[in-house]
Amino acid sequence: MRRFLKNLLPDHETIRRTPWLRPFENSLLHPRLWHLNRRSAAGAVAVGLFCGLIPGPFQMPGAALCAILFRVNLPLALFVTLYTNPFTIVPLYLLAYQIGRLLIGDTAGFLAPPAFDFDSFTAWTQAMQAWMLAVARPLAVGLIVLADGLALAGYLLTRGAWRLYLVRHWHRRRRRSA
Repeated sequence: MRRFLKNLLPDHETIRRTPWLRPFENSLLHPRLWHLNRRSAAGAVAVGLFCGLIPGPFQMPGAALCAILFRVNLPLALFVTLYTNPFTIVPLYLLAYQIGRLLIGDTAGFLAPPAFDFDSFTAWTQAMQAWMLAVARPLAVGLIVLADGLALAGYLLTRGAWRLYLVRHWHRRRRRSA
């Protein structure tokens, strides 16, 4: 499993050769950020799944910061954040919104955004701000809960898959030696 993942992920020499990352070389070249084992892979998947729901372009910087903070595999954490893309982000955010509504007890139903009005742009802007404020609380609660759930599931599934791979490898090796 380790060899397979190492072929997919860049090595730490890539960081050393990148000029704009040189100021961060001391923290980015820590050996635990590049070592791949059960713990670091599972932690990296959890970090990537959690940070993948961060809005906007802050997913990868957030994943990098968390990987450095928790000392898990950095390239894998960055790679896992790619599960959110233009095709998956809308369904994930809608799911987070529904989870948030359920948890805070909002029974009003889905709140549709206001239609764009060419004639009165200021009225539309004010209606859009009111809509964003109404959606913000359930969405924020739902995103946190969904991110936590995905991170926990990813951590446990990665640990289990790695364990299953090792047990099968041990059994194959035992059969070959017998």
